[in-house]
Amino acid sequence: MSSTRTLGLGPSLRRAVFAPRILRNQVVLRNVLQKRRVQLEFEGYNQNLIKLWFETCRAVQTTSIPASKSMELLNKQRLLRPSSPHFTIYQPQLTWIASIFNRGAGVGLSVLLYGFSLAYLVAPTTFDSTHVIEAVAGFPDAVKYAGKFVLALPFAFHSFNGLRHLAWDMGKFMTVKGCYSSGYAVLGATAVSTLALVFYM
Repeated sequence: MSSTRTLGLGPSLRRAVFAPRILRNQVVLRNVLQKRRVQLEFEGYNQNLIKLWFETCRAVQTTSIPASKSMELLNKQRLLRPSSPHFTIYQPQLTWIASIFNRGAGVGLSVLLYGFSLAYLVAPTTFDSTHVIEAVAGFPDAVKYAGKFVLALPFAFHSFNGLRHLAWDMGKFMTVKGCYSSGYAVLGATAVSTLALVFYM
Protein backbone atom coordinates (compact mmCIF):
# COMPACT_ATOMS: atom_id res chain seq x y z
CA MET A 1 0.00 0.00 0.00
CA SER A 2 2.89 2.37 0.72
CA SER A 3 4.13 2.02 -2.87
CA THR A 4 0.74 3.01 -4.25
CA ARG A 5 0.65 6.05 -1.92
CA THR A 6 4.10 7.05 -3.02
CA LEU A 7 3.13 6.88 -6.67
CA GLY A 8 -0.28 8.41 -6.02
CA LEU A 9 -2.20 5.37 -7.33
CA GLY A 10 -4.22 4.48 -4.22
CA PRO A 11 -7.39 6.52 -4.92
CA SER A 12 -7.19 5.77 -8.65
CA LEU A 13 -7.07 2.03 -8.07
CA ARG A 14 -9.93 2.20 -5.60
CA ARG A 15 -12.07 4.16 -8.06
CA ALA A 16 -11.27 1.76 -10.89
CA VAL A 17 -11.97 -1.35 -8.83
CA PHE A 18 -15.03 -0.21 -6.89
CA ALA A 19 -16.69 2.00 -9.51
CA PRO A 20 -19.94 0.67 -11.02
CA ARG A 21 -19.53 -1.24 -14.26
CA ILE A 22 -21.41 1.41 -16.24
CA LEU A 23 -18.88 4.07 -15.26
CA ARG A 24 -15.96 1.76 -16.05
CA ASN A 25 -17.43 1.00 -19.50
CA GLN A 26 -17.84 4.70 -20.23
CA VAL A 27 -14.24 5.36 -19.28
CA VAL A 28 -13.06 2.51 -21.51
CA LEU A 29 -15.23 3.77 -24.38
CA ARG A 30 -13.90 7.30 -23.98
CA ASN A 31 -10.31 6.03 -24.01
CA VAL A 32 -10.92 3.91 -27.11
CA LEU A 33 -12.58 6.81 -28.93
CA GLN A 34 -9.75 9.17 -27.97
CA LYS A 35 -7.16 6.71 -29.31
CA ARG A 36 -9.17 6.35 -32.51
CA ARG A 37 -9.32 10.15 -32.89
CA VAL A 38 -5.54 10.40 -32.55
CA GLN A 39 -5.07 7.59 -35.06
CA LEU A 40 -7.39 9.25 -37.57
CA GLU A 41 -5.64 12.60 -37.16
CA PHE A 42 -2.28 10.90 -37.63
CA GLU A 43 -3.49 9.25 -40.83
CA GLY A 44 -4.41 12.67 -42.21
CA TYR A 45 -8.22 12.47 -42.27
CA ASN A 46 -10.23 15.67 -42.58
CA GLN A 47 -11.14 17.20 -39.21
CA ASN A 48 -14.80 17.59 -40.25
CA LEU A 49 -15.03 13.89 -41.10
CA ILE A 50 -13.48 12.96 -37.76
CA LYS A 51 -15.95 15.21 -35.92
CA LEU A 52 -18.88 13.70 -37.85
CA TRP A 53 -17.70 10.18 -37.09
CA PHE A 54 -17.45 10.88 -33.35
CA GLU A 55 -20.87 12.50 -33.27
CA THR A 56 -22.38 9.33 -34.73
CA CYS A 57 -20.50 7.16 -32.19
CA ARG A 58 -22.31 8.50 -29.15
CA ALA A 59 -23.12 6.03 -26.40
CA VAL A 60 -26.55 4.37 -26.68
CA GLN A 61 -28.87 4.94 -23.76
CA THR A 62 -31.19 2.16 -22.63
CA THR A 63 -34.07 2.03 -20.19
CA SER A 64 -35.15 -0.87 -18.04
CA ILE A 65 -38.70 -2.15 -18.58
CA PRO A 66 -40.62 -5.02 -16.97
CA ALA A 67 -40.79 -8.43 -18.66
CA SER A 68 -44.45 -8.06 -19.70
CA LYS A 69 -43.74 -4.76 -21.45
CA SER A 70 -40.63 -6.16 -23.12
CA MET A 71 -42.61 -8.96 -24.75
CA GLU A 72 -45.23 -6.47 -25.92
CA LEU A 73 -42.50 -4.24 -27.37
CA LEU A 74 -40.85 -7.21 -29.07
CA ASN A 75 -44.14 -8.26 -30.70
CA LYS A 76 -44.68 -4.72 -32.01
CA GLN A 77 -41.18 -4.70 -33.48
CA ARG A 78 -41.79 -8.07 -35.14
CA LEU A 79 -44.88 -6.69 -36.88
CA LEU A 80 -42.82 -3.86 -38.37
CA ARG A 81 -40.07 -6.11 -39.73
CA PRO A 82 -40.09 -6.70 -43.46
CA SER A 83 -40.70 -10.32 -44.36
CA SER A 84 -38.04 -11.99 -46.42
CA PRO A 85 -39.16 -12.70 -50.00
CA HIS A 86 -39.08 -16.35 -51.01
CA PHE A 87 -41.32 -18.03 -53.61
CA THR A 88 -42.90 -14.80 -54.75
CA ILE A 89 -39.69 -13.41 -56.26
CA TYR A 90 -38.58 -16.51 -58.14
CA GLN A 91 -39.75 -17.61 -61.56
CA PRO A 92 -41.16 -21.14 -61.30
CA GLN A 93 -38.63 -23.64 -62.61
CA LEU A 94 -39.02 -27.31 -63.42
CA THR A 95 -36.11 -28.26 -61.16
CA TRP A 96 -37.46 -26.97 -57.86
CA ILE A 97 -41.11 -27.73 -58.62
CA ALA A 98 -40.20 -31.35 -59.42
CA SER A 99 -38.08 -31.57 -56.28
CA ILE A 100 -40.89 -30.32 -54.05
CA PHE A 101 -43.47 -32.60 -55.69
CA ASN A 102 -41.11 -35.58 -55.46
CA ARG A 103 -40.70 -35.08 -51.71
CA GLY A 104 -44.42 -34.51 -51.22
CA ALA A 105 -45.28 -37.62 -53.24
CA GLY A 106 -42.81 -39.69 -51.23
CA VAL A 107 -44.22 -38.48 -47.92
CA GLY A 108 -47.82 -39.03 -49.08
CA LEU A 109 -47.13 -42.57 -50.29
CA SER A 110 -45.26 -43.40 -47.07
CA VAL A 111 -48.11 -42.11 -44.91
CA LEU A 112 -50.59 -44.15 -46.94
CA LEU A 113 -48.48 -47.31 -46.75
CA TYR A 114 -47.73 -47.09 -43.03
CA GLY A 115 -51.26 -45.94 -42.21
CA PHE A 116 -52.84 -48.90 -43.99
CA SER A 117 -50.28 -51.29 -42.45
CA LEU A 118 -51.01 -50.04 -38.93
CA ALA A 119 -54.75 -50.19 -39.58
CA TYR A 120 -54.37 -53.79 -40.75
CA LEU A 121 -52.38 -54.64 -37.61
CA VAL A 122 -55.02 -53.08 -35.35
CA ALA A 123 -58.08 -54.54 -37.13
CA PRO A 124 -57.04 -57.32 -39.53
CA THR A 125 -60.59 -58.51 -40.18
CA THR A 126 -61.80 -55.03 -41.16
CA PHE A 127 -58.91 -54.14 -43.48
CA ASP A 128 -58.35 -57.46 -45.21
CA SER A 129 -58.50 -57.59 -49.02
CA THR A 130 -62.05 -58.97 -49.15
CA HIS A 131 -63.52 -56.11 -47.13
CA VAL A 132 -61.49 -53.47 -49.01
CA ILE A 133 -62.66 -54.82 -52.41
CA GLU A 134 -66.30 -54.92 -51.23
CA ALA A 135 -66.05 -51.33 -49.93
CA VAL A 136 -64.50 -50.01 -53.14
CA ALA A 137 -67.01 -51.89 -55.33
CA GLY A 138 -69.84 -49.94 -53.68
CA PHE A 139 -68.37 -46.56 -54.66
CA PRO A 140 -69.65 -44.64 -57.72
CA ASP A 141 -67.43 -44.78 -60.81
CA ALA A 142 -66.40 -41.11 -60.47
CA VAL A 143 -65.10 -41.74 -56.93
CA LYS A 144 -63.23 -44.86 -58.09
CA TYR A 145 -61.48 -43.00 -60.93
CA ALA A 146 -60.67 -40.02 -58.70
CA GLY A 147 -59.21 -42.32 -56.06
CA LYS A 148 -57.16 -44.21 -58.62
CA PHE A 149 -55.87 -40.90 -60.04
CA VAL A 150 -54.90 -39.63 -56.57
CA LEU A 151 -52.95 -42.84 -55.96
CA ALA A 152 -51.49 -43.32 -59.45
CA LEU A 153 -50.12 -39.82 -60.03
CA PRO A 154 -47.73 -39.60 -57.05
CA PHE A 155 -46.77 -43.27 -57.45
CA ALA A 156 -45.84 -42.83 -61.12
CA PHE A 157 -44.05 -39.52 -60.62
CA HIS A 158 -42.08 -40.71 -57.61
CA SER A 159 -41.05 -43.88 -59.43
CA PHE A 160 -39.86 -42.15 -62.62
CA ASN A 161 -38.21 -39.32 -60.73
CA GLY A 162 -36.43 -41.94 -58.62
CA LEU A 163 -34.98 -43.38 -61.83
CA ARG A 164 -33.90 -39.86 -62.77
CA HIS A 165 -32.11 -39.52 -59.44
CA LEU A 166 -30.38 -42.85 -60.00
CA ALA A 167 -29.20 -41.55 -63.38
CA TRP A 168 -27.82 -38.47 -61.61
CA ASP A 169 -26.01 -40.75 -59.16
CA MET A 170 -24.30 -42.37 -62.14
CA GLY A 171 -23.27 -38.94 -63.48
CA LYS A 172 -25.82 -38.76 -66.30
CA PHE A 173 -27.93 -35.68 -67.24
CA MET A 174 -25.88 -33.37 -65.01
CA THR A 175 -25.95 -30.35 -67.34
CA VAL A 176 -28.78 -27.81 -67.28
CA LYS A 177 -30.03 -29.08 -70.64
CA GLY A 178 -29.83 -32.70 -69.45
CA CYS A 179 -31.63 -31.83 -66.23
CA TYR A 180 -34.50 -30.20 -68.10
CA SER A 181 -34.75 -32.89 -70.78
CA SER A 182 -34.85 -35.64 -68.15
CA GLY A 183 -37.41 -33.62 -66.19
CA TYR A 184 -39.72 -33.31 -69.18
CA ALA A 185 -39.25 -37.02 -69.89
CA VAL A 186 -40.32 -37.79 -66.31
CA LEU A 187 -43.40 -35.59 -66.71
CA GLY A 188 -44.37 -37.28 -69.99
CA ALA A 189 -43.86 -40.79 -68.60
CA THR A 190 -45.84 -39.82 -65.50
CA ALA A 191 -48.78 -38.57 -67.58
CA VAL A 192 -48.89 -41.68 -69.78
CA SER A 193 -48.52 -44.16 -66.94
CA THR A 194 -51.03 -42.32 -64.74
CA LEU A 195 -53.67 -42.49 -67.46
CA ALA A 196 -52.84 -46.15 -68.05
CA LEU A 197 -53.12 -46.97 -64.35
CA VAL A 198 -56.40 -45.06 -63.96
CA PHE A 199 -58.27 -46.28 -67.02
CA TYR A 200 -56.76 -49.71 -67.78
CA MET A 201 -56.03 -51.22 -64.38
